[in-house]
Amino acid sequence: MTSMTTPAPTTRKVLRGRPYSLGEFTRKYRLEETEAKRLFEKFGPSATELDLLMAAKRRLPAH
Repeated sequence: MTSMTTPAPTTRKVLRGRPYSLGEFTRKYRLEETEAKRLFEKFGPSATELDLLMAAKRRLPAH
């Protein structure tokens, strides 16, 4: 018996707001580069999404 594998669904996340660059996000929240990259890869470059995430973590942006 052969096993059939179904391809993973290709879902795209809608970009909300303007995108951050990784460097901009890192500087804005004073994050270590590895942490910023992890969050950036997990949640995408959306400034709106990342700002909401950081607000939920109670991380204020650097001024």
